[in-house]
Amino acid sequence: MENAPLIRTRELAFAYEDHRRVLEGVDFELYEGESVGLVGNNGSGKTTFLHLLVGLLKPNGGTLEVLGRPRREERDFHEVRANLGLLFQDPDDQLFCPTVEEDLAFGPLNLGASLPEARERARETLALLGLEGFERRITHHLSGGEKNLVSLGTLLTMRPKVLLLDEPTASLDEPTQARITEILYNLPQAKIVVSHEPDFLEQVTTRTCRMLSGRIRTWDLGPRT
Repeated sequence: MENAPLIRTRELAFAYEDHRRVLEGVDFELYEGESVGLVGNNGSGKTTFLHLLVGLLKPNGGTLEVLGRPRREERDFHEVRANLGLLFQDPDDQLFCPTVEEDLAFGPLNLGASLPEARERARETLALLGLEGFERRITHHLSGGEKNLVSLGTLLTMRPKVLLLDEPTASLDEPTQARITEILYNLPQAKIVVSHEPDFLEQVTTRTCRMLSGRIRTWDLGPRT
């Protein structure tokens, strides 16, 4: 089907085990090439929504379609996780290998790439991030900003169709934030970007959604300049 959304939710609902309702019926669509900001108060459900999209949490109601197919069971999300890259708020939740190259190569290897191809993707991604020569760096010795960049790199080496970015510039110094802003602005993938920083969202998105009372409300920011 032409111009079908990459992601579509209808009346998506979620409550935690303590019966605390977070999402009350989310209707949302993301199309190829879109970059959508997601804002809202702490605890409003933004991170929960991203986790539902990749199957880390299961909805209590409603429907979720990703890449043109309904996604319900765990097996339905294997394809999803190969094509939707989720960036966690804390880079220490993303990085678990001893070296930067191993972290960047892990995703491609898991998807069936050869070791030389995975290493080449890692080198290309480090160049894109401005981190040439970081292949052998010890991951837990990196600065906070370097960890954020490498975490983003672990997604880009997998060449996803969609990026789900949870506070990608939180607690960064100005130079690193500017670098990530420029990188995201130029990436072709569709994106959902959670952030509390309106100036950043204005630069990297064209549509902003607000999570409010368990639902999503949308308005346009207009074209980026």
